[in-house]
Amino acid sequence: MSAGEAKEYLARREIPQLFESLLNGLMCYKPDDPIEYLESCLQKVKELGGPEKVKWDTFVSPEKKTLPPLNGGQSRRSFFRNGGPGSGKGTQSLKIAERYGFNYISVGELLRKKIHSTSSNRKWSLIAKIITTGELAPQETTITEIKQRLMQIPDEEGIVIDGFPRDVAQAISFEDQICTPDLVVFLACSSQRLKERLLKRAEQQGRPDDNLKATQRRLMNFKQNAVPLVKYFQEKGLIITFDADRDEEEVFSDISSAVDNKLFANKEAAAGPNELDCSLIMDSGDTVYTEFEFEDQEEDQSSFSGYESTGDFSEDLRKSNIIFVVGGPGSGKGSQCEQLAKKYGFTHLSTSDLLQSELLSLSERSKLIKDIVESGEPVPGGIVLELLKEAMVSKLGDTKGFLIDGYPQELKDAEEFESKIGEPKLVLCLDCSAETMSSRHLMRNQSSQNSDNIETTEERIESYYQASNPLIAYYESKTQLCKVDAEGTQEDVFLEICKTIDSFLKKEEAAFSFSPEMQ
Repeated sequence: MSAGEAKEYLARREIPQLFESLLNGLMCYKPDDPIEYLESCLQKVKELGGPEKVKWDTFVSPEKKTLPPLNGGQSRRSFFRNGGPGSGKGTQSLKIAERYGFNYISVGELLRKKIHSTSSNRKWSLIAKIITTGELAPQETTITEIKQRLMQIPDEEGIVIDGFPRDVAQAISFEDQICTPDLVVFLACSSQRLKERLLKRAEQQGRPDDNLKATQRRLMNFKQNAVPLVKYFQEKGLIITFDADRDEEEVFSDISSAVDNKLFANKEAAAGPNELDCSLIMDSGDTVYTEFEFEDQEEDQSSFSGYESTGDFSEDLRKSNIIFVVGGPGSGKGSQCEQLAKKYGFTHLSTSDLLQSELLSLSERSKLIKDIVESGEPVPGGIVLELLKEAMVSKLGDTKGFLIDGYPQELKDAEEFESKIGEPKLVLCLDCSAETMSSRHLMRNQSSQNSDNIETTEERIESYYQASNPLIAYYESKTQLCKVDAEGTQEDVFLEICKTIDSFLKKEEAAFSFSPEMQ
């Protein structure tokens, strides 16, 4: 069994979540006989109906559960501290924690210590490379480390989490798995000031992720994610933003007043959905996101460490005809996309092809992807999304739309795509039975001498259903989904898809013709 097959098996059987719940139970109770304790836990798993019924806190009794009180509890408070790298959030977090007697968690430091203590571990070696290049660590890994840290401090009255979340997907995942914060503090600072502070910190501390190339990368990631993240918490009435381009004590005084009013005043006091002054986090040459609408301005398009900046094409991408083509292995989505691209002048983008193409390049990113693929780990969604965005930008003006094949694979991919690029205009789901997909996939493997067997094929199909069901339901609720019966011949399915796209294009044309801007 290959590393990839082993990983797919573990994911399909929910083994990582099972192990996490067992470890949480062990950390909580510290039994004298861990073997006996684990045996009793596994018996409970059987009674519940299997690993898929197990949650992270299944083996933690209600009176010992650490995390629920965080979610608006009477005696325990929690809040996030966020801002660009170098905005001073670490310094301010420590001062706030000391002032109120809260526990301080630096997510960056948490990950760096884990990397240092498990340097021989293949997974953490890869994460170290990801962080050193300025990318975000895998989302689930970060959440798991935070949860385990929280389990170690069950009696704290409050917790300050520094440097988290970094994007909307992380915020949603934290709320789903742990809790909603009581307060989010955002420190806004100009990009130029952030660069100066990071480079100074690099000289003083020698942190590996403060090198020039990684710094540029981290700043670009921050600028892409900051406004959607602030907007997300504004809608929940949880965030307060501060100008961090000021004296440290002045910023601390303002934050302290806000924390006093929000967490320790009467229940009527609230943070309020105050607006983010985008000039605080964007330079004069950057795109300014005002009232969450784009204003086009020039942007310096630089490259570093093998990564090419896509510049500011956000508005153009958002207006593009973007069509997701979803389907399991053997559903025929690749073949259909090729024909559709020729007929309609669309650009067909396959995530697997983009990854293969990147692997053939000599960029730093290709080396990172190669290490990840060879270890059997999935390529981080942020890297896949970045490849997609770069490919889309390169075709703007030369295409009538984009057919994206193989993405999104799960709901968090869809949410990430919408926050960083935009919503698809149409989602085509090639719907056919598992038997049909299995038969087609095996026939294709035989003709190409692929080593996939029946068991592997069935596991891939089952994994597809598990990941795609929430995704399909999500797009059905947004009325963007169109299911196409893919049981017939390739020609019949193609004709059905064409009818759907023709109808979609007519509606788009009509909407454009009657747009107030065109009158």
